[in-house]
Amino acid sequence: MAKNVGILAVDIYFPPTFVKQEALEAHDGVSKGKYTIGLGQDCLGFCTELEDVVSMSLNVVTSLLDKYKVDPKQIGRLEVGSETVIDKSKSIKTFLMQIFEKYGNTDIEGVDSTNACYGGTAALCNCVNWVESSSWDGRYGLVVCTDSAVYAEGPARPTGGAAAIALLIGPDAPITFESKIRGSHMAHAYDFYKPNLASEYPVVDGKLSQTCYLMALDLCYKHLSEKYEKLEGKKFSVSDVDYFVFHSPYNKLVQKSFARLLFNDFLRNASYIDEAAKEKLAAFSNLTSDESYQSRDLEKASQQVAKPFYDAKVQPTTLIPKLVGNMYTASLYAAFASLLHNKHSELSGKRVILFSYGSGLTSTMFSLQLHEGQHPFSLSNIATVMNVSGKLKSRHEFPPEKFVETMKLMEHRYGAKDFLTSKDTSLLAPGTHFLTEVDSMYRRFYAKKGEENTACDNGAVANGH
Repeated sequence: MAKNVGILAVDIYFPPTFVKQEALEAHDGVSKGKYTIGLGQDCLGFCTELEDVVSMSLNVVTSLLDKYKVDPKQIGRLEVGSETVIDKSKSIKTFLMQIFEKYGNTDIEGVDSTNACYGGTAALCNCVNWVESSSWDGRYGLVVCTDSAVYAEGPARPTGGAAAIALLIGPDAPITFESKIRGSHMAHAYDFYKPNLASEYPVVDGKLSQTCYLMALDLCYKHLSEKYEKLEGKKFSVSDVDYFVFHSPYNKLVQKSFARLLFNDFLRNASYIDEAAKEKLAAFSNLTSDESYQSRDLEKASQQVAKPFYDAKVQPTTLIPKLVGNMYTASLYAAFASLLHNKHSELSGKRVILFSYGSGLTSTMFSLQLHEGQHPFSLSNIATVMNVSGKLKSRHEFPPEKFVETMKLMEHRYGAKDFLTSKDTSLLAPGTHFLTEVDSMYRRFYAKKGEENTACDNGAVANGH
């Protein structure tokens, strides 16, 4: 049986195009600070017509295999988490098989997992469980989280974003799962959903979605705490964790969520909270759960109490989500990538808790233990390979007008057929995969910048022409 199963390697890809939230505020005619302070966001990354969830996935998988020198024949399971539907039947995973087919490796299990922003976590749990099981054949698992989060014009549009992240799964990992310290909450809710298959835009009940998120957080934390206490024989609290990573639709919700955990600890008599802080929270101790979700005063007081803990345990995870935006399934893991980028030299021996939420609703809170590991699967090499600073610096800012124009084109193209994309790849880095065409049979074709004449053939052999 495999030991110390977890994440061996990480890579991330996000589009080279972004718009500043401050510029969007001015363009949209909203009050200054509505997106930057109200949502806590700095920039919004987005796909142009050349990029989509498949091209981003092709980019992140080829990059991971190349930079960590992983033989494509050594992948035995590949699972994709996404809620960006480009086909109701054909999985994104099948597009990625092009990478492996040319090496003669078609013996790869797994397909796509879909439930709002939770699909990546479902894919990750499946891969970890596979490596830990009697079905494991000794090869690596590979998880891809890929999404383009777009919204109709209006108050939700600034909470968009786009990215793909790849996680290599195997034994003796520098990032190991504490599989027994995990709590989930699954329920039925209509907080955010996409029932209109003719549109990429969701139906969103913003207030309900935030309440569902915080309720799921409470219950996952409760279940995880109970399992920890049963396992370790002692009380569990925020003080037992070095870093917390949250699914990040927007940063303000992350701030509220961490403060909520502290309030949960206070209700269970946490000893690490000082008397002055306890006094601030005491006024809210008799609220029912429902009342506490709606209380602005509690929100404010708990965030004040939580601030020093937030700065130490959460703030290092917020870099990419604030600068790229909501990446749906990739959002949680982009936050984790931010932590690896910012703190990789200090993470050995640390425990990190991740909270994953997908509307509708599905949620899991789980624990990871970090160790430096051995090259190439080491925390320091993961930070080097991801090159987060370099990728952020090489992006190109679009004015809001050009962003809106791009959104209109993408809206028009959604579900369309028989079109060619622009040949202007000047903003893409050499070697980047991009969409070239959707033909009259809705088949999607991709090429690699610098290798346009060797475009991915999308199963020409299988189709017999």
